[in-house]
Amino acid sequence: MIFKLRSAAVVACAMACQLTAEAQYIQAIDEPEEWVNPLMGTDSKPAFSNGNTYPAIAVPWGMNFWSPQTGKMGDGWMYTYGADKIRGFKQTHQPSPWMNDYGQYAIMPGTGKPTVDQDERASWFSHKAEVAKPYYYSVYLADADVTTEITPTERAARFRFTFPESDSAFVTIDAFDRGSEITIIPAERKIIGYSSRYSRGNLPNFKNYFVIEFDKPFAFTKGWCDSVYNDTALHLSGNHAAAIVGFKTERGEQVNMRVASSFISYEQAELNLQRELADKNFEQIKAEAKAVWNETLKRVTIEGGTHDQFKTFYSCLYRTVLFPNRLYELDKDGQVVHYSPYNGEILPGYLFGGTGFWDTFRALYPFLNLVYPEINVEMQAGLANAYKEGGFLPEWSSPGYANIMVGNNSASVVSDAYIKGLRGYDIETLYEALLHGANNEGPMTAVGRAGAPYYIDLGYVPYDVGINENAARTLEYAYDDFAIYQLAKALGKSQADIDLYAKRSRNYRHLFDPETGLMRGKNKDGSFQTPFNPFKWGDAFTEGNSWHYSWSVFHDIEGLARLMGGHKAFVKKLDSVFSLPPIFDESYYRGVIHEIREMQVANMGQYAHGNQPIQHMIYLYNYAGEPWKTQYWVRETMNRMYNPQADGYCGDEDNGQTSAWYVFSALGFYPVCPATDEYVLGAPLFKKATVNFSNGQKLVINAQDNSDQNRYIQSLHVNGQIYTPNFLKHGELLKGAVLDVKMGDQPNKSRGVNATDFPYSLTNELND
Repeated sequence: MIFKLRSAAVVACAMACQLTAEAQYIQAIDEPEEWVNPLMGTDSKPAFSNGNTYPAIAVPWGMNFWSPQTGKMGDGWMYTYGADKIRGFKQTHQPSPWMNDYGQYAIMPGTGKPTVDQDERASWFSHKAEVAKPYYYSVYLADADVTTEITPTERAARFRFTFPESDSAFVTIDAFDRGSEITIIPAERKIIGYSSRYSRGNLPNFKNYFVIEFDKPFAFTKGWCDSVYNDTALHLSGNHAAAIVGFKTERGEQVNMRVASSFISYEQAELNLQRELADKNFEQIKAEAKAVWNETLKRVTIEGGTHDQFKTFYSCLYRTVLFPNRLYELDKDGQVVHYSPYNGEILPGYLFGGTGFWDTFRALYPFLNLVYPEINVEMQAGLANAYKEGGFLPEWSSPGYANIMVGNNSASVVSDAYIKGLRGYDIETLYEALLHGANNEGPMTAVGRAGAPYYIDLGYVPYDVGINENAARTLEYAYDDFAIYQLAKALGKSQADIDLYAKRSRNYRHLFDPETGLMRGKNKDGSFQTPFNPFKWGDAFTEGNSWHYSWSVFHDIEGLARLMGGHKAFVKKLDSVFSLPPIFDESYYRGVIHEIREMQVANMGQYAHGNQPIQHMIYLYNYAGEPWKTQYWVRETMNRMYNPQADGYCGDEDNGQTSAWYVFSALGFYPVCPATDEYVLGAPLFKKATVNFSNGQKLVINAQDNSDQNRYIQSLHVNGQIYTPNFLKHGELLKGAVLDVKMGDQPNKSRGVNATDFPYSLTNELND
């Protein structure tokens, strides 16, 4: 009897715990923008990245962002969570701290002694007195006793400063160094100026013009240029110009400021200001920005997840719709125009900047093609303009050509968009651009293809000819050739083009080393590099080692599996990534770079989710008949590597790529091979998710049994029909689809195990 009572108590307790756990799940929400934490990933430093993000106060794909600035002028780490002081509020276009910024200037309120000096004007602040939303930022500056509020539009913003009682309340406008100008116009309560500071590339005729207006007359003004103050100067021009405008204020008095900028002219900046802000007050602009974020984030709705999962999901979704920035503006006639960072001219048409395709071709651009195709139509039109203006497609735009990273992955970005159905731009010019980039070395090693003559002649970039990261280049070129092959077929190009790029797509085979079962650098004479350490970062590879890059055959996993000895050997090799110790050889870098350290501390073996080359690898079990291992490791990665706090990422977020991995994975599928129409299955994170397509159709993913324990797919029905493949078709999803996913706590080892269930591989298409 005692045993029975105890058993009943255990059952009752278990039921109660289950009910409690269920009660913790959040159902549908109406304001996803309120779940975003713009501070996610800001607890970072050069030696270790938890995201390397900053709070971007902006609208989606806005030309300008605003951010509090804790770092010194020119510091790529403009905002770090552990900082004590704010030095200013910076207009920024920074895609990452490593790329740094362009066209930046800062605004900082204060009281007491007016100052430009960034250390003297800095004020202590606390996260307890800070509010960060995508559409609104507020912080209390303790030393000045001033509260600053910001709300944005695409090319403008409104500020609101709440001052104490003071005869010397002021706002400093710092146009930064490397060439700047400021003019104070007291009669109009206005300041105009420009900043020409930039960090990457060669930007001819570059200026970021700004116009600032206040709603309160100036009690005093002070000019500053190249370290010299001038109380009477109203026009300042030199290496580093700044201005101070002052007010007499009562306690609690609010001073409003309107600001807009342009890469074209002062007149265009004024036009942007009047068009975007008009006569709307702070609260109206704030409400409009909030509404834009609400509409944008509601493209994907989720139900049945924990508080932290909701916050992580929408914080990641926020990051996927920030970059690249719009560089175009609307002239007085409403025509689209832009400053070209490629030739310095003002030209018609779209242009975007601030993204690296080496990162973002993998998931960010496929995500745009699925959920926000209309913006990528503009981006593709912008790429055609970039090619016409610069002679090559950019691989890293910041905002023009930047000589960083490897690959020719514009081929993937262009091809995936067209294959996913995007139209309305000059695809013929873009196809021409892809062929030009694939067959020529560019003006710098990160544009076109470094080593192109070797690659065309030998089928690989040799290890011993002075071209660094040669194996990584070869593997990415082979995939990029596949993307061109796919586009050539879609456009009905010549059979010669189709055959050539199909052949080049298989160039990855040249680097496969049967002895180690991994990719290895190869010398010009056909011999493999010696010595070879598969744990060596860099050298033949890019920010990774052979264990990371050996899976970079996105388009032909079947071919790779055969090289490795078949499906069982392939799975064993995949398993090894997680079971190997996180050892490394950093000698190429002469020090431990942050990507190495982030892998080492993650306790996931050689799996380095904090960097891009291996992020797709988890999904490859689907190509070899063991999809349940994908399901396990996807959930493990989401659980371990992401959270909605300041340390929420496991490496650089990188312009939406690492966030797009999470968003795709939370939905239950991932684009392993862009430039095909397939997504490879993982397992959904939420009990229900809905993607609201721009064509009016919906994708509904039901997984009501989903939980932390129930991470394995037991069965999948698509539109009511049993579905066994390990992939989904893009075109079928866009028609509207309902996925009913039965989840359980044990793997179903009979589902998705047949070769007919495996995703696309080039080898299967060509019957190699």
